[in-house]
Amino acid sequence: MNDARERILGATLRLVVEHGVAAVTNRLVAAEAGVSLGTLTYHFAAQGDLLHAALTRFVDVEIERISALALSFAGAALTPREAAEEVERAIVALAGTREQIAALELHLQAARDPALQDAAARSVAAYDALAAAILDALGVPDPTTHAPVVVSLLYGLAIRRLSTGDPSAKGTATALTTLLTGITSPLNPLTP
Repeated sequence: MNDARERILGATLRLVVEHGVAAVTNRLVAAEAGVSLGTLTYHFAAQGDLLHAALTRFVDVEIERISALALSFAGAALTPREAAEEVERAIVALAGTREQIAALELHLQAARDPALQDAAARSVAAYDALAAAILDALGVPDPTTHAPVVVSLLYGLAIRRLSTGDPSAKGTATALTTLLTGITSPLNPLTP
């Protein structure tokens, strides 16, 4: 990929994370990327194209990371507590990183901009696949049915962590263990 284009996309993503989508202007992006306004508009004639390209690129990279994590659970035999602790460790490793904020910004912007909904849907699908891999490692029948519930819990906890400034992910393992125990319980009406 063109070096200037790459710097522009990286700068856009940094600005989205630091200041939100609304604060991204061509002048700020050009200054952050170290390129002229002409170079910026050569690569991205419209602001929407710039945001779309930066957030889509983010999703592509994030999907690779999430897919690798999902593969690490393949064939693992875990208890709900072990699975929850693994997830909490992964979350702590990302705590306060731009990836967490960028993902939430992507979803908020996709609610306003239908052109980003495909990228947001691919992101959610990757997280659902990761949750399904964990549920499969727990022996949950039809893990794809329960995966969106797990992902929704983790999204909610991410919003809570980011909005309160708590990078510890404290309580994540407990909340996830509670949910996973309920899903794997023989009393669960969806468990055969």
